[in-house]
Amino acid sequence: MEGIVNSINNVIWSNWLIYLCLGAGIYFSFRTRFSQVRHIKEMVTLLFKGEKSAEGISSFQALCTALAGRIGTGNIAGVATAIAMGGPGALFWMWAIAFLGAGSAFAESALAQIYKEEHDGQYRGGPAYYIEKGLGNTKFSKWYGILFAVATVLATGVFLPGVQSNSIAVAVNNAFGISPSIIAAVIVVLLSLIIFGGIKRIGSAAELIVPIMGGIYILMSVVIIVVNIRHVPDVLALIFKSAFGAEQAFAGILGSTIAWGVKRGVYSNEAGQGTGPQAAAAAEVSHPAKQGLVQSFSVYVDTLFVCSATGFMILMTDSYNVMGSGGSMIVENLPGVEIGPIYTQTAVNSLIPGFGAAFVAIALFFFAFTTLMAYYYIAEVNVTYICKKIKGKNINKIAVNLLRIVLLFMTAFGCIKTAALAWTLGDIGVGSMAWLNIVAILLLSNTAIKCFKDYESQLKAGIPREQITFDPIKLGIKNADFWVQKNKNKI
Repeated sequence: MEGIVNSINNVIWSNWLIYLCLGAGIYFSFRTRFSQVRHIKEMVTLLFKGEKSAEGISSFQALCTALAGRIGTGNIAGVATAIAMGGPGALFWMWAIAFLGAGSAFAESALAQIYKEEHDGQYRGGPAYYIEKGLGNTKFSKWYGILFAVATVLATGVFLPGVQSNSIAVAVNNAFGISPSIIAAVIVVLLSLIIFGGIKRIGSAAELIVPIMGGIYILMSVVIIVVNIRHVPDVLALIFKSAFGAEQAFAGILGSTIAWGVKRGVYSNEAGQGTGPQAAAAAEVSHPAKQGLVQSFSVYVDTLFVCSATGFMILMTDSYNVMGSGGSMIVENLPGVEIGPIYTQTAVNSLIPGFGAAFVAIALFFFAFTTLMAYYYIAEVNVTYICKKIKGKNINKIAVNLLRIVLLFMTAFGCIKTAALAWTLGDIGVGSMAWLNIVAILLLSNTAIKCFKDYESQLKAGIPREQITFDPIKLGIKNADFWVQKNKNKI
């Protein structure tokens, strides 16, 4: 089975997907004139200017829900894997895909807002919705939307939960010696209490957990960097030299350096993958571009802050191994240590002996747990989309409950299956969504740019942010039914 799974993964994660991710990021960066740099102040301002409603959550809650999906095992185990398989230079390519990916994150999140719907008293939206409506409500666009929805349900409801729970189990077992079966039971019970409460409860939990745990984790990394401050110039030089094959030891794996940096970067920050738009669509905003800018900032928080924190801790303390192309070790600082969160645990341990394993295990538990919450919500949105196409009494309620059972089972199963299989299945899920979503947002790029320019022009005209509005008819954007009705209700 692992051979078949690896073969599928190699096809999906060919170099073409890496080119597509980088190309889309470059394209949207130029089309928005690098809004990810020009509008950083605006992004931060909008974080705290959002509104709540009976149907929607605040911009900050939507950001935290998206960050809950982004900040997970990819920030701890994923960074360790990227360094182990691609060398220190992989961290540079994670930064590159984050910087460029902020442009893609704007596009997908703004589109999610433009084409969102109200369903059962809640806002729903995401790639499946903007694929169908944005591409003209044709037979092709409807099937394309269903294909993305099915891929997303499989990815976030079946494949990806095991990656998160597996990393929790490995880290907690290493730190406290607790059996994976007990860890699985605890995660399933806690997760059940939240996912049965819907987006409101998920948003509230994410709003509380994500900033606190993220802040504590980054603070710990800052302490380690300060203690090892003399090593900063050498680590930065190593990262940049390795990124371009200038470091002799890693010159032979340059292809792996770029590939693993991009792959783990996309897995971690999810820019262009199509997971963030579901949370973005749930926000209550007066203009779609507002949430697009907020979601762009979430990519920075994930990769430039949290992933960098992990990478620097690992590299500054030499708590890593690097695999060569032939399977031999180029660097072996940790003989016999499995690739994953143990690298980060060893790094923290170097500063505070005996504390690293426990600290990283706790951090990973909260990071991965909030990601599981986000995965459920993303899967639920797409199950609801699919069920709209099926005629039947209570079909959506049955499907959602079935999803909950499957996701909880896969979460428990992930605690006991091998890490290699968990990550490969996760990569297949991420890659499938990325292929479908990036092609879609490129096809809809003119709509996203119209939205961006409309917001920017109103901002430049001096209109207060609270009074900036969105009129799709004026912009020539079709099938944005939610906004058309919203504008009619104001009259």
